[in-house]
Amino acid sequence: MGKESKSPVFRASFIVCLLFAYGLIYAAFSSFHINPFEPWKHQESYVSGSVHNRKGHDASNFFIHEVKEALGIHLKRLVNKGEDPTQLDAKGFLCQSDMSSDGCLINKPLLIDKDSLTIYVPSDDDTQSKYMVKPYARKGEDTAMNNVSPVQILHGNRSNTSTTNLPTCNFNHNVPAVVFSSGGYAGSGFHEINEVIIPLFITSRQFESEVQLVISDYKPSWIKKHKKYLAHLSHYQVINMAESGGVRCFPGAIVGLKYHGNLGLNSSEVPGGYSMSDFRQFLREAYGLKVGNVGEFPMTERPRLLLISRTGTRRFLNEDELMKTMEEVGFEVVVAKPNMTKSLEYFSGLVNKCSVMVGVHGAGLTNEIFLPDGAVTIQVVPLGLDWGSTNYYGDPGIKMGLKYLDYKIEANESSLLSLYGPDHPYIKKHDPGSVYRMGYVMSRTIYQDQQSVRINLVRFRETLIQALNLIGRSTSTPPPYSN
Repeated sequence: MGKESKSPVFRASFIVCLLFAYGLIYAAFSSFHINPFEPWKHQESYVSGSVHNRKGHDASNFFIHEVKEALGIHLKRLVNKGEDPTQLDAKGFLCQSDMSSDGCLINKPLLIDKDSLTIYVPSDDDTQSKYMVKPYARKGEDTAMNNVSPVQILHGNRSNTSTTNLPTCNFNHNVPAVVFSSGGYAGSGFHEINEVIIPLFITSRQFESEVQLVISDYKPSWIKKHKKYLAHLSHYQVINMAESGGVRCFPGAIVGLKYHGNLGLNSSEVPGGYSMSDFRQFLREAYGLKVGNVGEFPMTERPRLLLISRTGTRRFLNEDELMKTMEEVGFEVVVAKPNMTKSLEYFSGLVNKCSVMVGVHGAGLTNEIFLPDGAVTIQVVPLGLDWGSTNYYGDPGIKMGLKYLDYKIEANESSLLSLYGPDHPYIKKHDPGSVYRMGYVMSRTIYQDQQSVRINLVRFRETLIQALNLIGRSTSTPPPYSN
């Protein structure tokens, strides 16, 4: 039978084989195409032998070079003002310090050993250095830093004994590591957001989730609380540095986080120019929050007011009467008890549905980061806490796109009146300076731990009406409650 007589089945099979062969060739060579701005895609794999002894072919060397070049671009954006970025270019390694934190930038292959909390950074030059970094952004606060474990970084020549006998690399990662601590003041909502969550955004957002978070002082409860945020910041499950399953190898790393101030960031110093508005949008995406602006709430419904209820110090002594006044003015009142804030996934959604938030100065006001743009924060300011109220929640709230009102209590609204009497200097002269000169412990004891408030409802009503006006509502004929 001639060539023309081959069956359709044979021809179809031949075409399938050609397509299969083409697929194998494409798979073999497609990994050589590198996007210099996103050259890494995470591939965690078990490897045997020491990472610094592996020899790759030309294609893998090309890949490593491109990864280093792209990583270098990102890392240079994190060099502090006043530091010389050429050291990072020349050595692939730069440690730096500022008022809030210490940290190191590493643009070369490294190993992280869980057993000794040590990062090994082999070098071909003659330098041999040892650094101890506490990767938490609260330097100078002994109480916080005592709860942060130091991470040792060994950077040196291969001929040095500390970097010659490197541990065996068990896992290989193709994305850079960000090493930080969840110790410090963990447990306080304000400090967690202020010193870890926002600094993580400042440090890591530019990597577009292609980064591996490595945590020292690992606390399962902290991870559970912030899991939605962490999962949105990185595509990969966080690593417990102390129990990571062995030695892990990375193409580079950032050890320590950037910090710009209380509940805020300086967009001119953030890689990519991200602002506080970008951070809040990132939170909305992470937690699935639906409301971006108070103008999106239906005008046919009463505006919701979230009342932060405290059960210890700085609590409202007439909370029930306060709630009635809020309802009379025209609000639908939602009371937030302390145990409700443990689940950020739930509580962030509750806050995002409110137009106004009211609370006495304290960590609960940190949740203003979840309010829609244009919402109002009303901070009740106890005696002696003016500076902290303005700098921790007032000014930061305005900078993040909120409206802000403060209600400064008078002496007869403070529980300190019954403790010290009307003629005591703390009350009569209202002189917090004399208390603060006695030290932080004394000032905290008096103004924070001993003080609660009994609000003057007539005077506070005026503040509530101001809040209604700021969100475009009025007190005339409040709409009915929504079902």
